[in-house]
Amino acid sequence: MSPFKTFFFTALLAAAFSASAADFNSDVNVAWGNGRGKILNNGQLLTLSLDKSSGSGFQSKTEYLFGKIDMQIKLVPGNSAGTVTTFYLKSEGSTWDEIDFEFLGNMSGDPYTLHTNVYTQGKGDKEQQFHLWFDPSANFHTYSILWNPQRIIFTVDNTPIREFKNSESIGVLFPKNKPMRMYASLWNADDWATRGGLVKTDWSKAPFTASYRNIKVDACVNSKGRSSCSSKPNASWYTQEMDSTSQARLRWVQKNYMIYNYCTDTKRFPQGIPRECTTRS
Repeated sequence: MSPFKTFFFTALLAAAFSASAADFNSDVNVAWGNGRGKILNNGQLLTLSLDKSSGSGFQSKTEYLFGKIDMQIKLVPGNSAGTVTTFYLKSEGSTWDEIDFEFLGNMSGDPYTLHTNVYTQGKGDKEQQFHLWFDPSANFHTYSILWNPQRIIFTVDNTPIREFKNSESIGVLFPKNKPMRMYASLWNADDWATRGGLVKTDWSKAPFTASYRNIKVDACVNSKGRSSCSSKPNASWYTQEMDSTSQARLRWVQKNYMIYNYCTDTKRFPQGIPRECTTRS
């Protein structure tokens, strides 16, 4: 495979922005798990564990309305079948917005499935799934969500794997009005996660552990119903688009590593694929 030039999203942040890196004590709360989620190394590392009794999770202390969030994650090694490790953004309420990274475990030696989805007003069904070009449990890798008024870009180690564009002009919902928190979790989903639930969690391997580090948040903070992005912010990610190099990398990933795309699932959508699929979302 041909190497691609590394590209970086440069954040030129105004004072009103959250611009933080690598301090879980400042940025998140361990939300559940009865001690199974632990902040270590003076806030530089966070581990989540799962056993037969419970999983664990954490969430950001702050809500954001647009931003770019990077997280380095090392997934559960070995036989991770039945487990799901997540990193996502989500708003409150019954008609929530959500932007998902979910890592579906598998038997030892088989690849993880990276599941992505976008919800608007409680409606999702926009799944794309991938296998990765490396072992995500051997080392930390960087998973990023860029969310601005025109697009959502999912990246892995600075390589874009998916772009979901704002297609409101053709009547497609896009998450842009509801502030979201950042969440992460490790939990058991052996009723569906691995081969549709055919492979169950091997609890003799428990506890399962996933590790998070180097959280970086460049985002518009939402507080008491007001956003620091009330005017157009001075941040490159706010108007970020995919240049030709990024588009080529995206095509490479989707050609070689995509294993499911709702936009091509004609059995699921016999009346025609969703409208936004014509924009290569």
